[in-house]
Amino acid sequence: MKPKTHKGQLTVWKDEEGFGFIKPDHDDQNVFLHITGLKNPNRRPQVGDIIRYQVTVGNKGKRRASNAVIEGTTSQPSPKHLSKTSVKRKRSKKRTKSSSLVWEVLFLSLFPIGGSVHLASITSNLIPLLLYLIMSGLTFVLYAHDKSRARTGESRIPEKTLHLCELAGGWLGAFIAQRTLRHKSSKNSYQVAFWAIVAFHIMFWSAWLFKHLFN
Repeated sequence: MKPKTHKGQLTVWKDEEGFGFIKPDHDDQNVFLHITGLKNPNRRPQVGDIIRYQVTVGNKGKRRASNAVIEGTTSQPSPKHLSKTSVKRKRSKKRTKSSSLVWEVLFLSLFPIGGSVHLASITSNLIPLLLYLIMSGLTFVLYAHDKSRARTGESRIPEKTLHLCELAGGWLGAFIAQRTLRHKSSKNSYQVAFWAIVAFHIMFWSAWLFKHLFN
């Protein structure tokens, strides 16, 4: 049996987080909608949009919208109907983005990682280098976990916790997570605090290297 299609109005939409809630036409219980629940949308949802959707029940009995379509818009062709040329172009763009990310990471980590390696070579103190490696991995995992929570509507990881992890050396992992997971990368207030942390680490190690290499 084909799942029943419902209709309702989008009353809440948090574009930075990629989710919102639909007020059904014939029900008082709001339905959770994540951007991944939209079927090949050709634009971002907006409050007031009329949504046609099917209902699935997730963990803890929460109702989620799936196969959703914004009324009055046309869906883009699904990937399986794209031409071979379009697929090749997408793959080429992904390779370009990956290459760009590698260079960005190398540029940002030049002084912090270089300084940590130099410190280890002259004092055998591996703590700063290990902190960067361990905290970057941990922070990346926290970003991924927070994005997963946003999708399911669960309680989020506090931004202060993420910033503390970045300050403790995890900012490089956070940068990679922002670029690859597209999480926390468009919220201006968050980005201001994040780049202040990055600047602090770069300036600290730049000054340290200058003092020990040229004095």
